[in-house]
Amino acid sequence: MDASQVNNGSTFGARSTAVEVLRGIDLSGKTALVTGGYSGLGLETTRALAGAGARVVVPARRRATAETALDGIDGVEVDELDLSDLASVGGFAERFLKSDRDIDIVINNAGIMACPQTQVGPGWEAQFAVNHLGHYALVNLLWASIARTGAARVVAVSSGVGPVSAMRWDDPHFARGYDKWQAYAQAKEANRLFAARLDVLGRDVGVRAFSVHPGYILTPLQRHLATAEMVAAGWIDEHGNPTNAEFKTPAQGAATQVWAATSPQLAGTGGVYCKDCAIVTPDPPGTEPGIGARTADADDAVRLWALSAELTGIDAFASRTGAGC
Repeated sequence: MDASQVNNGSTFGARSTAVEVLRGIDLSGKTALVTGGYSGLGLETTRALAGAGARVVVPARRRATAETALDGIDGVEVDELDLSDLASVGGFAERFLKSDRDIDIVINNAGIMACPQTQVGPGWEAQFAVNHLGHYALVNLLWASIARTGAARVVAVSSGVGPVSAMRWDDPHFARGYDKWQAYAQAKEANRLFAARLDVLGRDVGVRAFSVHPGYILTPLQRHLATAEMVAAGWIDEHGNPTNAEFKTPAQGAATQVWAATSPQLAGTGGVYCKDCAIVTPDPPGTEPGIGARTADADDAVRLWALSAELTGIDAFASRTGAGC
């Protein structure tokens, strides 16, 4: 456990699995939405939540693939959603809202990593668009269903982001000097800042938000990386076998996001960054523990929310944030 990691009463850790985290928790009658819930960590998350009794909605860019992967898991439904396309996000949200159901859990799990330079929609950098902007739009468009429960949780799957913001405010779409890892870091930092701001905006109606670092896991997320690159990084050997002892199984990697979405030990808590089923407070050098990080996050989170509202034209909290919708 990191020095800055707070156990918060959790009996789980780095090697716990999503199923273990949910043992004894009854989610019957609850509805969970898991983006990318048919592959890698998402599949393990869906399987665990459904096993605990939840009705799990899995919006998927590849619907047929999702239906095949989820076949045989009771309590799961699949719909179409492309996070890089605002029209697709809007279409999914409209269909769901027509069902007049509440949403108890949202896990923004889908993502892409270290892809070649790609622009989507109105010239957005693909990683920022898929990992952040699509999820931002989705949660805002579904806000009526999320807020109605009075106790919903939204979990943004981030990564091992550092305490210093990776946001490229003057060029978020990397029109100049694209670097696939810098773009990924920015998108994952955006996930963390999104959760911090959503928690502030939603807590008065009982909605709490969390960001999580699932750990290092070999999943289809690495599909844009060559084997030689992963060997050089010390992740795998030439045969594709993990060589880093820190790597988790997908079931272990899904544990923290499931824990953040359901743990009774997090009641009354939100806006925090979690790892290994515990809360982490990152602190920049030269500051008092826990103080500088919160201040920087709050300022950057407000700035990111405003940028996201401007780019997407969507903001469920426009009357409070001053942004258009």
